[in-house]
Amino acid sequence: MRRFVLPVVLSSFTLCSAAVLAKPAAVVFSSDFEKSALTPWRQLGECQLSSEQPRTGQQALRCAAGTSSLFSRDALSELGLLEFWVLPETEFTSYRIQVLVAERNAVDANWSPVAVIEHHGGSAGYQAHRISVDDPGRKFLRLDIEANQGFVQLDDVQVERILLATALHKNEQRIISGILDKLRRDQNIELQSESFRTLGSNYAAQLEVQRQYLEYANALHSGISLVLASSERNKMSNPMAYATFRNIISDTRRVSSKIQQARLNSMIKPFGDLVTATLNVVSAGTYAAFAEPFKSFLAASFDRSNYQNAGLSRADRKFAEEHGLKIYQDAERFLTELERELQQVSQLDSELATIQRNIELFRRDLEKQLRDTLLHANIASSKENISRVLSKDEKVRQSISSAVAGNISLKAGSYLNDGNNTELIRFVLKTSELLEAMQSYRDGFNQITAAMLTYYERFERSIAPEQNPFTEKADRDAWENHAKKARDYLKQSRESFNKAYL
Repeated sequence: MRRFVLPVVLSSFTLCSAAVLAKPAAVVFSSDFEKSALTPWRQLGECQLSSEQPRTGQQALRCAAGTSSLFSRDALSELGLLEFWVLPETEFTSYRIQVLVAERNAVDANWSPVAVIEHHGGSAGYQAHRISVDDPGRKFLRLDIEANQGFVQLDDVQVERILLATALHKNEQRIISGILDKLRRDQNIELQSESFRTLGSNYAAQLEVQRQYLEYANALHSGISLVLASSERNKMSNPMAYATFRNIISDTRRVSSKIQQARLNSMIKPFGDLVTATLNVVSAGTYAAFAEPFKSFLAASFDRSNYQNAGLSRADRKFAEEHGLKIYQDAERFLTELERELQQVSQLDSELATIQRNIELFRRDLEKQLRDTLLHANIASSKENISRVLSKDEKVRQSISSAVAGNISLKAGSYLNDGNNTELIRFVLKTSELLEAMQSYRDGFNQITAAMLTYYERFERSIAPEQNPFTEKADRDAWENHAKKARDYLKQSRESFNKAYL
């Protein structure tokens, strides 16, 4: 059974036109809690349909705090990749979901645990979960849901057809079991040799799976659409993008002395240049260092003792006296509105950084696994051989794959011919260990894609028209203009991601 403890996901990402396009998987089970409602499920516990906060459509399934269980009513035609979305009631809500499978859908059936998903709070909003459920003998699905400090909602549950890599993995398990069984029963060299050839072929097939995952991971770094979307999103949290802030700066300069104007220019410089209309990337730290000092500066600038001694014209002094309070109040309101926007952007940036770190770890570990795969087959893990595995030329890849397959079967055969069963069993078990290790990378990539789906969901919701935080029409229009561009870029990126990886 695999355990997945979710990090605190806040929310942003840089990807996505993939170099490798995956064929869309066929959906063998789907439950969106709309027309079919709860028909596909039997349940225990307090779960009911809710029209509040569905991820898509009009309804989702809300499970109260405590323990509930869902059982697929009918046998699935086949198992594969399970995907579903979960919404915690608040950021303090935690949940634990155990995925199980069985040959029957009765409560007392022999339910086999597949994976446990744990979320310890810290974030709100829908989160995607993707789990490989690939036991061919068990066709019924069960979800045990435990929620604490609030309800959880499920939506858009589906199972996609088993992936080729998973099918190969199951075939490898049968081959290895067969080899060990034959060793116990007899020493028929001819039969064993055929098994070794099959083992070598399946072992070499892992190179293609590793290559694909490495290409996927590399492609996640290279897309441009989401970079543009993130850029537009960041501009939406920059005060210089809004007329209210620019007007406040202009009015403050009007009543400030030369030295005060120099200080003001220094304060707003991190945000960009008003003259050239250049906007810089804004971080939460930049804003925190700016907001309170700026309000203090503003209050001081419009204080009577200041503008009376600043060498201003009579008209400017009158302007300061009549409009100072309103300008300060406008600034305070605007900065409060902007802070909400910046919080969302900072959360997106934090999630982006987390996903990028996870991708980098995934790539690094998988590259090591690839080197170990080659070494076990007596092939040097040199840059040249790694390049051959990752080559765009299928003939080059086939050449090294054939060498790996041949070496595995040859080495196993040599142990058998020498009558060295101890080393043979050790070699077969090591081969099995390397094959089994690929499951962790399948799970790891599922978690990366789930994090990306969650990220897209939150990014999209953060730029929905109803999220516009501003009061003044000019500011609202500026926000919406950037949001429209971000939506277009995000749509392109999401479509590329779905086409490439799902």
